[in-house]
Amino acid sequence: MTSGSLYHYFPNKSELLGAAVEDIERIAAPRLRDAAAQADDVVERLVAVLDEASRMMREHPHLAGFDRAVRADSHQHPRRGRPNYPGPKALRRTIIEILRDAQTAGALPPGIDPRAAAGAIHALARGLTERAATLDADAYAATLASAKGLISGTLFARPANHRRSTPRRRSTPNP
Repeated sequence: MTSGSLYHYFPNKSELLGAAVEDIERIAAPRLRDAAAQADDVVERLVAVLDEASRMMREHPHLAGFDRAVRADSHQHPRRGRPNYPGPKALRRTIIEILRDAQTAGALPPGIDPRAAAGAIHALARGLTERAATLDADAYAATLASAKGLISGTLFARPANHRRSTPRRRSTPNP
């Protein structure tokens, strides 16, 4: 298909991208929601969503490249000084929903803003998407496993003799 024939169906690039994003959202949103619904624990839900996003990228290898291209284009043509990312938002919405549910269930510590936490998890997921576009399957699987370990708190080993009291804490004068 040529660009001329594409513009027979879409009047401009923006409309074409909008239709592509709409199609991706139609596929991704229910799959990500279903993955999140498979578990009750916040960590298990997030891991299930990352796994499903990974499956979608394997089934549709163009998704990672498309997301990367749309993101780059949005930075080249900002609106009101900020990039306007027209790309798929199903992943971010699903992550926000999981973290709001976690806050409601008391699974987030007091003072943690679920939107800020969702932003951090989404940044990790976007990084995974970026890596999916450039890594081979084995390297991507290792990266995904490390990301899941980061979310679950198992990526880093804790020293067996972790001392709760430090010289700095002991030297703090009592008021």
